[in-house]
Amino acid sequence: MRTIGLLGGMSWESTAHYYRAINQGVAARLGGLHSAELIIHSVDFAPIAEMQKAGRWDEAGALLGQAAKGLEQAGADILGLATNTMHMVAEQLTAQISIPFIHIADPTAAALLGDGYECVGLLGTSFTMEMGFYRDRLAASGLTVLVPDVDRTNLNGIIYEQLCKGIVCDDSRRIYIAAIERLAARGAQAVILGCTEIGMLIDDSVSPLPCYDTTELHSSALVDAALR
Repeated sequence: MRTIGLLGGMSWESTAHYYRAINQGVAARLGGLHSAELIIHSVDFAPIAEMQKAGRWDEAGALLGQAAKGLEQAGADILGLATNTMHMVAEQLTAQISIPFIHIADPTAAALLGDGYECVGLLGTSFTMEMGFYRDRLAASGLTVLVPDVDRTNLNGIIYEQLCKGIVCDDSRRIYIAAIERLAARGAQAVILGCTEIGMLIDDSVSPLPCYDTTELHSSALVDAALR
């Protein structure tokens, strides 16, 4: 088993989900008392969130690059960045390391295409929905990607003001369900939960479209890479 380096804390709520999902995945594959060889660097999210808001992406990338380098030096054999939005700085981060980097969008695209979907909705932070770094990678795999044409501010606010703080509200769930309904009306066949916290709020039991939870898919891909 190779050692997974997990760069998290953005937010710690979803990083806790990663920890559970990765260990459950290893246990399911190997059985018995097996668990993951895992090193976590959990950053303080508040300064990074301020860098996002101010557009200081180079500064954020340098900070995360140093953290990634530290994980490699600590013994990580592969690296996962436990956030969708901060894949904005993935190239900056990978320039600091020599170990394989498992990009969160790749297992997501593979799962959707494997299930026969071509047109998908994408929910996430405003940065993930509006900037090309994520949508373009999905599109390069062959997917048509739709993002909400209204309510992006509300969707983003629910992530930062509620989900990142562990707050789950029925009213917010209804806002997300309405956004998914509008994506379905525009032709989306499935929806990507493209922020690692959205799975706290939405799943297949309440969604009008099949959900693809990036946290679960990324965790599974990290397990695959560790056991390959």
